[in-house]
Amino acid sequence: MSDSNETERRKLAAVVYNPVKIEVDTLRPVVEAEERAASWEPSLWFETSEEDPGGGQTKQALEAGATMVLAAGGDGTVRVVAEALQGTGTSLALLPSGTGNLLARNLSLTLNDLEHSVHSAFAGGDRTIDVALVDIHREDRTHTKHAFLVMAGFGIDAKMLSATDDELKAKVGWLAYVQAFAAVLRDKNLLHARFSLDRGETRRMRANTLIVANAGSLPGNILLLPEAAVDDGKLDVVILRPEQLVGWIQIFVKVLWENGVLSRTRLGRRFRTREVKALNYLRGEDFRVRLSRPEEIELDGDPLGKAIGMVVRVAPGGLTIRVPADVAEEGEQEGTSLAEADSGAS
Repeated sequence: MSDSNETERRKLAAVVYNPVKIEVDTLRPVVEAEERAASWEPSLWFETSEEDPGGGQTKQALEAGATMVLAAGGDGTVRVVAEALQGTGTSLALLPSGTGNLLARNLSLTLNDLEHSVHSAFAGGDRTIDVALVDIHREDRTHTKHAFLVMAGFGIDAKMLSATDDELKAKVGWLAYVQAFAAVLRDKNLLHARFSLDRGETRRMRANTLIVANAGSLPGNILLLPEAAVDDGKLDVVILRPEQLVGWIQIFVKVLWENGVLSRTRLGRRFRTREVKALNYLRGEDFRVRLSRPEEIELDGDPLGKAIGMVVRVAPGGLTIRVPADVAEEGEQEGTSLAEADSGAS
């Protein structure tokens, strides 16, 4: 029997956990029970720290031969672990914990059920999703490369995250963002920028908020970008530029009513209005923006300081996610049906 066959059959998980978000003494016996039931090797355990929020630990797990990494923590832990796993083929399992759980929400995964999440990791199947790769440019001409799974942005969302009180968030969850949102609304500074989509012509914009997304849903079941999907090979861009109160009314009606209600049914989609002046959507595979001055930037709910610009491109199918077995099976059946349809059309 060849070594390659031995490697293919090996099943080894690694748990990268944030000790602030996760009670490891509660998590460990659940993981151990599921790994035994699924005939996996004993899992590896890596604790994150302020100095290394998960990237280094994930690389250690890969070097040790892990075939699946369980990210146990908030959105920041998930993003950093995914950044290290992107393009490797090693699957990522989500153990949602924290306030946002942005990726888990967009994948319609179960929240706040540790046993179910761990069981889905060891007994589930794989689904590939896109990853957004971003090159962040700083004012001092340096730049850093990252990945995100849901959204990156400048403007109100980034300022809101920077202004959110961590102690309040720990007590009341995502509602803490409401207080921060009210505070940043008083900031009259606008974004002045030049941008291009798919390396086309450079355009100018003045906006309140700019978001580049790989998925469309926010906490509170708010559907910001109704056309966005994690596996469509596209980036979705939304530009918010309200003028006075009427602009905010347009945005709230569009997002909360049209996106949140009408867009969720086939019949409702017939009644959607055209794009409004205060809110514009773009789609593409490559988005580049340069600001007139440094502004706060966020990736998947993590504030990353100030930046002068960014280049974002999509990596289709760049990450493998563990999902419940029935969800993985449905995805395979849909893929087969599409393949058969394409064959019949050719």
